[in-house]
Amino acid sequence: MAGRGAGTAMEAPETEHDCLVLRRCAYFVERKKRFCKMIPAPGRRFCGEHGQQEEENDRKRIPCPLDPKHTVYEDQLQKHLKKCNSREKPKPVYFVQDINAGFKDVAEIPEKQVPISSLSREELEDLIMKLKKASNGLELHLKEQILSHQALQEALNDPKNGESAFKHLKQQASILGNMEKLHLLGPGRCFVEFGAGRGKLSHWVDVALQNVENVQFLLVERATTRFKVDGKHKRRDSIFERLQVDIQHLCLKKVPILEKKKLPVVGIGKHLCGAATDLALRCLVESYTTCCDGEHEEPALKRSRTDKTEVASINAADNEGTKEDCKPVAGIVIALCCHHKCDWTHYVGKDFFKSVGLGPVEFNYFQRMSSWATCGMQETTTKVSTSEESEDQTNDTEEHEQTFSKTESGSDTVQGILTVEERKEIGCLCKLLIDHGRVEYLQQRGYKAALQYYTESAVSLENVLLTAVPSPSLIPEPAK
Repeated sequence: MAGRGAGTAMEAPETEHDCLVLRRCAYFVERKKRFCKMIPAPGRRFCGEHGQQEEENDRKRIPCPLDPKHTVYEDQLQKHLKKCNSREKPKPVYFVQDINAGFKDVAEIPEKQVPISSLSREELEDLIMKLKKASNGLELHLKEQILSHQALQEALNDPKNGESAFKHLKQQASILGNMEKLHLLGPGRCFVEFGAGRGKLSHWVDVALQNVENVQFLLVERATTRFKVDGKHKRRDSIFERLQVDIQHLCLKKVPILEKKKLPVVGIGKHLCGAATDLALRCLVESYTTCCDGEHEEPALKRSRTDKTEVASINAADNEGTKEDCKPVAGIVIALCCHHKCDWTHYVGKDFFKSVGLGPVEFNYFQRMSSWATCGMQETTTKVSTSEESEDQTNDTEEHEQTFSKTESGSDTVQGILTVEERKEIGCLCKLLIDHGRVEYLQQRGYKAALQYYTESAVSLENVLLTAVPSPSLIPEPAK
């Protein structure tokens, strides 16, 4: 008998033709400098493993038409479209198209936006003059309300938490402290967290109310979120429910859990980006408080100017008839964020802007100039510790990373006109003006609203908290 490896009959063939004759796999293993020794199925050139690999190499991948962020094999497209996570899903009962979008007047929509960097010195100075004039009489220095809450003390003292986690915990503790000061932490409440992400703020509210009964949580988030903390509450008495919907289309009145128990609502949010804040305020103050029925009412986005008076009178009549059935909003506590993402169509403070002689053109400049408050003269900046949106939202959905391009922030031409401190001051004025419009919107609807600093700027550059509670005559009794 010949020694091991001496025979030629069992050796790897030299060519692909020899492979076919010996019924060996015709795949050449480059690393081993020989053909594969596996035996393919009758009638096939390759073994099971390499046959699939060859087929994949020959197949073409194309972007998914529903979401070009991922690709799919062209011959598998129809099958993929039926199960793609980006496919249009059946609308939930609480989805009402554009119910919180606000009134859209085509005549008010500004033409193509001109970059701030394209403005002349005179135009920029005129814009700044309008800003300062409109800001006259406003409280420029907000009150500090940096509080804490016992529910987070253990986590705040845990050395295992890194610097980033510690900053988020400090913000959450202060938000809970402000909620407690406003007497919003109690039984018989439904806490609605807008832009919930992983749901950490609701988690800490639940921890603070661990011995309290009759508490519900609705976590509103339009994106699919990973690493949710909802699972920590499965064995608790508190009810947690996620609503995967854009705030623009959310009708709280139609959420089954609210229809059933009709608990007073507390709207909360940690760093609710730009227009999302306005959508949330309108969702709470108009859609829910007035018991708006989206099925029998035309969406606000489509109403003409001549219909506004008629619709208002109808709503007033409906409110009288359904007053007994409605539970108003018990309070609102939202950490504001990303004013540069605000939108005039959704903005709730239009009346205030118009009262000081401003309109959509100035608003679109001011919302972009608001970024000067946090980006300074840098061409690109990552904010210290601001939330989500992220979207998208990464592992920690409360962390929004935003960058400002040279053109967007106007640093290429403004650099020779304004100093860093002047830019920062103007950016803060823009943010304050936009936020004051929100405060007036709430005040006109019977709420006692206020702005305050809820954490140090070293913790988060977006450190303003908007709070609102109904006037004493409107405060609802907790559900029993």
